[in-house]
Amino acid sequence: MAVAAAESAGVCIRPLLRRVTDRATGAVTTVPIACGSTREKVCPSCAEKARRLRMHQCREGWHLTEDPPRHIEEPDTEQLEGDNQDDDGPVQLDEDDEQDDEGTPERRVRSTRHLPGFPDLPTVPVEDRTIGTAFTDEKTGRTYRPSMFLTLTLPSYGKVLPGTGIPRNPARYDYRRAALDALLFPRLVDRFWQNLRRAAGYKVQYFAAVEPQRRLAPHLHAAVRGAIPRATIKAVARGTYAAIWWPSIDEVVYDGDTLPVWDRDRETYTDPTSGAALRTWQDALDRLDAGRAIGEDVEPMHVLTFGTQVDIKGLLGGTPDSDRAVRYLCKYLTKSIADTYAAPPATGHVDGPERGSDPAVLAYERHIDRLHREVRWLPCSPTCANWLRHGIQPKDPGPGLIPGACPSKAHDRDNLGLGGRRVLVSRHWSGKTLTQHKADRAAVVRAVLTEAGIEASEADRLAADVLHEDGLPRFVWEDVPVRDRDYTAVITASLRQAQRWRTQYDDAKRRADKRKSQRGSPPRAPVDSHSATTHCAPTGAQPD
Repeated sequence: MAVAAAESAGVCIRPLLRRVTDRATGAVTTVPIACGSTREKVCPSCAEKARRLRMHQCREGWHLTEDPPRHIEEPDTEQLEGDNQDDDGPVQLDEDDEQDDEGTPERRVRSTRHLPGFPDLPTVPVEDRTIGTAFTDEKTGRTYRPSMFLTLTLPSYGKVLPGTGIPRNPARYDYRRAALDALLFPRLVDRFWQNLRRAAGYKVQYFAAVEPQRRLAPHLHAAVRGAIPRATIKAVARGTYAAIWWPSIDEVVYDGDTLPVWDRDRETYTDPTSGAALRTWQDALDRLDAGRAIGEDVEPMHVLTFGTQVDIKGLLGGTPDSDRAVRYLCKYLTKSIADTYAAPPATGHVDGPERGSDPAVLAYERHIDRLHREVRWLPCSPTCANWLRHGIQPKDPGPGLIPGACPSKAHDRDNLGLGGRRVLVSRHWSGKTLTQHKADRAAVVRAVLTEAGIEASEADRLAADVLHEDGLPRFVWEDVPVRDRDYTAVITASLRQAQRWRTQYDDAKRRADKRKSQRGSPPRAPVDSHSATTHCAPTGAQPD
């Protein structure tokens, strides 16, 4: 009953319990700390708060009319994360560091040859701005600064039954390519933003979410600041590719119970029969580069491209369409990849336990299982344990690596290759970090309470950095022993506190609205304000 009430009131149902002792008074307090989970099936309350915070972040940066403050003076993402793709621009650096004799990290330099079969990308000088172009209506004189909502998908791997995502002929469906595309999808996305900035002529900023389609292939929804010609975006999507220059995985050397063995003395993996050391990751890349240098017909391990379907929609800030796009963009952020699988409806009217025996449901489960088998055994990164299957030691190897048991969650059935971040936000989207956005929302609530004469709780109450008169921390934090934990009592107390804070906040808003109406001011903005045209937090922040 306590958990059900907590869910309905937005209170964390699985808090972390800490015991705080006040050395000045001797008082001992049990403090519940919200778990902060972003998954609905773990904690619906915390996940919903996280989703609303992301929606707030998306709105704040989408339709800005001025460049946000740039407090972070680090290189952009594309300068930090290479993806081994040959490019027609400057020499491309890849992600594999090497060490010279003095221990200074160096980068592996590859050829800049453009892969054949891909069109040249349009490029223009990139201006130092993050906002789009403003347009003026000649009739009304009104200025517009539209932005965009993009959807990018991966190509087809075989025909599927309409509306189901089930392959029409599973034997001809390219599961291997689908699995590799899912595992390496972030590299293609990074390359797209690099190319789009070069073609658009300014530092395009984005807020994007990665989701799986019904056919289980990932696709990208993105809010993009500024308006870019549709022809340019489609040309960039056609010409963008990510070539993964890793060793070949066509041959499986070790499988089943015959696996490489870790040699503790030599700190290397060896053949279980001969004892010979396996090729190192650097040696495998050196052989690959040597073959390319002498003109051998060496191809990338895998090449990712986007599909032909590119959806582009222009939106204006402060409109209902823009608000709906924000909700659509963030609707699946509280769910795991597995939770978003849209299993096809059962044929006929089968429901309940019998649904599991329906042919359509069984076919979809087989589709998931088949893709998971590929995802489990394919390498996800240079450090993946699955390289041992191909007779190659992963980068920075250590004992305990087992093919098929890579710790990356990308190999799990719940993720099917999508083991990275679900939300991708460019560096200069709003000029604030997610923590700063959360602090802004809390500051709005405190301001409303203070204006109404209600004393808000101190943000740093019981803080560990508050010192006692002896110069040591006044508050001592420690874990609550398992035998002393009473989650029902803690959740109940949190419920009472949340209800009290909600009552105070609603009362404060009514007082503020009444004073403004008496002064002849317009009524206060509604709680769920969707303004995204300024850098300040909206007036409708919700108390956590």
